[in-house]
Amino acid sequence: MGWGQIGQHRKHGEKGGRKVGRHKHLWSYVLRYEPDYFGKRGFKTPQSLREKVNVINIGQLDELIDKLTREKQLTKREGKVFVDLETFGYHKLLAKGKLTKPVLVKVDSYSENAAKKIAEAGGQILGEQREETEEELEEVEKTEEEAPKG
Repeated sequence: MGWGQIGQHRKHGEKGGRKVGRHKHLWSYVLRYEPDYFGKRGFKTPQSLREKVNVINIGQLDELIDKLTREKQLTKREGKVFVDLETFGYHKLLAKGKLTKPVLVKVDSYSENAAKKIAEAGGQILGEQREETEEELEEVEKTEEEAPKG
């Protein structure tokens, strides 16, 4: 593997791994084989504009009730402990954990399993989340089927 004269192999480098020239003489290659090579795709919402949803699990709710009981900051309604999670900064209730006491909970949104666990413990959720019934879902499907396709 001789190079012959020294000047035949100096100053040439390795050509950028064949990525060089993609905006110039390799443009037809980009068009044919890698059309998505340049540019950004989509839109990423800035962190400052994202809604931050603060969630709490049922197990954590049980611990919160114990803490409030010790500090004597609980309110009772209808003979049950009342907890307004919005005042504590929580927006959603999830079902991980166990609940040992009947509780009235006021929260913006909640999961179906969380509602079941609270009902099993003898409590109730006072929220604005509206769940669609099966009848309403069937009506929506019927109207979609009857709509003209075009």
